[in-house]
Amino acid sequence: MQVGIGLPATIPETTRDTILEWARRADAGPFSSLSIIDRLVYGNYEPLITLAVVAGVTQRIRLMPSVLLAPFRSAAVLASEAATLDALSGGRLTLGLGVGGREDDFLAAGASFQDRGRRFEEQLVTMQRIWSGEPVSSDIGPIGPRPAQAGGPPILIGGLSPAAVRRVGRWGDGYFGTGADPATIRQLYDVAQAAWQEAGRSGTPRFVMGLYFALGPAAAERGGDYIRDYYAFLGPMADMIAGSILTTPEAITGAIEAYGAVGVDEVALWPTIADLDQVDRLAQVVG
Repeated sequence: MQVGIGLPATIPETTRDTILEWARRADAGPFSSLSIIDRLVYGNYEPLITLAVVAGVTQRIRLMPSVLLAPFRSAAVLASEAATLDALSGGRLTLGLGVGGREDDFLAAGASFQDRGRRFEEQLVTMQRIWSGEPVSSDIGPIGPRPAQAGGPPILIGGLSPAAVRRVGRWGDGYFGTGADPATIRQLYDVAQAAWQEAGRSGTPRFVMGLYFALGPAAAERGGDYIRDYYAFLGPMADMIAGSILTTPEAITGAIEAYGAVGVDEVALWPTIADLDQVDRLAQVVG
């Protein structure tokens, strides 16, 4: 079981110095990846730009948007940005992608919301053409640069509906799950695996799970304040999400074991407090 750590770049008022030092400590620690969640209408840093900056102060840790909301972005521009990040990081990008569920993000970007699932599938086809070096169409030539990883960075597709998860079979390299207990998330992964087999692909898709954590004094209160703000648009459900934060070493190790038992390959632990001691505390827990 691999354990990754998120960047605090979505927590408002997090400074540049904190993000860079957080990334350095994560790279020197036991973590497999640096992940970052995505939103447009909020006080967060843009994920790909943030990961490009931390790529310059890290050497080995993988970089993983989890997940980037693709449909309010241009497929060609996103493919070029991802290939650039992959090339300049030495092939360390794992690209988590999803459709998103907040209409205000799409309104802000000037993108349509209702047809985002269809457009997402078109984007996946386009990006894979671009990364393979093929012309985009009969009228548009190839778009660079070439990614460091042949065929482009691995794609993890996120979602909580069977329709979303089935996309893994045709276009993904794995499934990124969030917001569900181990048994439910395993059922969704089984949907991805069935779609994978129906597509005639060998091996199995990668299985990654994202969870929130906070450690130290007043961890539940401090982390909960951020979560309730971030998910305020969900109303009372924001309190439920705040209550799911892992706030003790025992809760973290228990969750890792529980998700590992259903076949998860990697757990990405997202911070809810932006203090640098969170990296050190979590490193002590996961070893």
